[in-house]
Amino acid sequence: MKVLVFLLVLGNLLFYAFSAGYLGRPDNPDAGRVGQQIQPERMRIVSRGEAPAAAEKTDIPKPVVVDAVPQEGGVAPAKEAASEPPAKQTEAAKEAVAPTGKAPDIPQICLVWEHLSAPDADRLAVMLAGKFADFKVARRVVAAEGNGWWVFIPPLATKVDADKKAGELKQLEVSDFFVVQDGPSRFAISLGVFSSEKGAQDRLADLKAKGVRSAKAGPRPGKDSTVRLQAQGPETSRGGLLAAVGKILPKAETQDCK
Repeated sequence: MKVLVFLLVLGNLLFYAFSAGYLGRPDNPDAGRVGQQIQPERMRIVSRGEAPAAAEKTDIPKPVVVDAVPQEGGVAPAKEAASEPPAKQTEAAKEAVAPTGKAPDIPQICLVWEHLSAPDADRLAVMLAGKFADFKVARRVVAAEGNGWWVFIPPLATKVDADKKAGELKQLEVSDFFVVQDGPSRFAISLGVFSSEKGAQDRLADLKAKGVRSAKAGPRPGKDSTVRLQAQGPETSRGGLLAAVGKILPKAETQDCK
C-alpha cells in the first residue's frame, strides 16, 4: 500500500515538472500539430473580424471531344447522321424505296358523229356501250328551226331509267310531264312546250326551285331533228372503234372533236 501511494505522488510530481517547463519543451507548442496538417503552407492565420479567404478553385479538366475527320471518299461522321430524328430517317427511306403509285397517263381521243338519225344513233350507242365500255358517250339532239322551245330532261339510256326519273319527279310534286317514246328524243322527259324562249326559261326556273336539277331548256326537236354522238376514251382503241363503226354505219362520218 505504501508503494502505491509513493508511485502516485511521484507521478504527480513528474507531471507538474513537465507542465512547468522544468523538464524542457519546444518553442512552438503547435509545431507537432502543424506538421500533421495536409499542405500546411496553404494555411493563413487571420486576425479577429477578418473574413477568411475563399478557397481556391481547382480547375477540373473538361473532356475533349474530337470529331472524326472523314478521309477523302469516306463516310461522313456518325454525329451528322445521328442529328436527324429517327422518324425523319425512316420517312426518307420510305420515300426512296416506295413507288409513287401513280399510273402513267394514257393519251385520250375524242370522236364525234353528227347528223345521225335516231335509229342510227341508238345502234351506235349500243355498240359503244357493249364493245368500248371505257369510252364516255354523250348524246345531244340537234333541233330543227321553227319548232318552238321546250323544257326537258335529256334522253335516258333505257325505258327503265326514264320511268325511274318520272317517279323522282312525282316525289318533287311535279306532275306536268311525259316520257317521249320515239323519235330522236326517245326516253327524254318533256316538261313543257313553249312558243318563246322566255316561256321556257320561266318554266325551267320554277322546276329548279322545286329541286329538279337535270332539266334543261332548248329548241324543240321535230321531224327534221338529228342526233349528235360524242365518245371520249383511250387513243389505243381508235383503230378498233373506227372499224366497228364502219361495219354498222358505213356512211357515218367520224370526226375529231373540235
